[in-house]
Amino acid sequence: MLREEQTDSGDLIQGTLEMLVLKALTRGPLHGYAVAEWIHQTSQQLLKVEEGALYPALHRLELRGLLKAEWGASENNRRAKFYQLTAEGKKKLNAESQRWARLSAAVAFVMQAS
Repeated sequence: MLREEQTDSGDLIQGTLEMLVLKALTRGPLHGYAVAEWIHQTSQQLLKVEEGALYPALHRLELRGLLKAEWGASENNRRAKFYQLTAEGKKKLNAESQRWARLSAAVAFVMQAS
């Protein structure tokens, strides 16, 4: 599960973790820790992905054919599983990005209503 470091911000919308993982992997193959770090840094340290949520999400995405994985050596020369997007993963990310844009715009309209 994603958690916000500022605890008064509330919960994130369910389903955003997989979309963020797919987005992280548009940069190329990454191991799980690098995916979590990219999300953390890119969100300006607002989002922290818990290992207990990240690895099951990576596994689900792999089982659905949205990612493929292979073992390799990390920058610390440690054995790590590297994930990369498949063509189906790219299509899913595109669809989820469009859905997210529509959803966030709709929420903004509601919040700005008087």
